[in-house]
Amino acid sequence: MPASLHLVKLCVGAAEVPELIAWQAARMEEARAAGRPAIPIHVTRMWPKRSDELLDGGSLYWVFKGLILARQRILALEARTGEDGIQRCAINLDPAVVRTAPRPRRPFQGWRYLPAGEAPPDLTGAAEPDLPAPLALELAQIGVL
Repeated sequence: MPASLHLVKLCVGAAEVPELIAWQAARMEEARAAGRPAIPIHVTRMWPKRSDELLDGGSLYWVFKGLILARQRILALEARTGEDGIQRCAINLDPAVVRTAPRPRRPFQGWRYLPAGEAPPDLTGAAEPDLPAPLALELAQIGVL
C-alpha cells in the first residue's frame, strides 16, 4: 500500500463484507439511474485535517464486528451540505472492495487515522476466507489469520 495514511471506520448496517458490497452496488445503481456518478460515497461529519496524506493512495478500512476485514481506496474528498445545513465530508471510494487479513479493532465512534504500518495486508486469490466474523476474530487473536 503506497499511502502513509489511511482511515478506519466501523461498518454500521452491514454485518459482513458481502452486505457492504451489495449495499454499495444498490446505491451506485440508484445514482446511475438518477444521472449521477456511480461511485460509492461515504459521508461523514468531520473533514480529515490530513486530507493530502489520505489522497496520496490512502484507503478506508472497514471494521465488521470488531475486525478490519476490507478496504476501499479513497479517490476524493468533497464538501457536502446536509439537509440540516451542516457541512460534511463526502469520501469518494473506489468501487473495488479489497479483502484484508482480519485485524482486531476495538469499538470507537466516527473514524480514526490508520498509519500504513498498522494496516492489515490485503488477501489475494484463494487466500480470501469468507469466515464468519466470530471465527475470524478468534483465529486472528491466536495468530492463525
